[in-house]
Amino acid sequence: MKLLILNGPNLNLLGIREPGIYGSTGYDALCSMLRQRGEKLGVELDSFQSNHEGALIDAIHAANGVCDGIIINPGAYAHYSYAILDALKAVSVPAIEVHISNIHRREEFRDKSVTAAGCVGQICGLGLYGYIAAMQYFVETHHEIQTPVSDR
Repeated sequence: MKLLILNGPNLNLLGIREPGIYGSTGYDALCSMLRQRGEKLGVELDSFQSNHEGALIDAIHAANGVCDGIIINPGAYAHYSYAILDALKAVSVPAIEVHISNIHRREEFRDKSVTAAGCVGQICGLGLYGYIAAMQYFVETHHEIQTPVSDR
């Protein structure tokens, strides 16, 4: 199984940016932790972070036919990027949206995620464990996952 861990804007500043919300673990430490967990689960991981919307869209497109799942933390793009939503819906790779903080307990504008509609699920508020939970989900449901196909 191969998964893409896709992180959006400002996640490169983990451990520095608002540690009271996002914790003190840095981005490189997160990637290392996920690689170690992936090895234990027999999962190959590709990690990519960008502060640029187009680069994230390109990574989603490139995962099509290559990866079995995408774990995406779109950062603030979650709240307004219909382009990322369209990219998630355009590929046949299931995705899970992850947020380190509980977006529903923060500013009102963070309550709504437009990108979540292109995902099979959303995990928020579990800190860095949210990535591991998403990875575990993909491992345990590998043969059952279907990408969302309908608009509401």
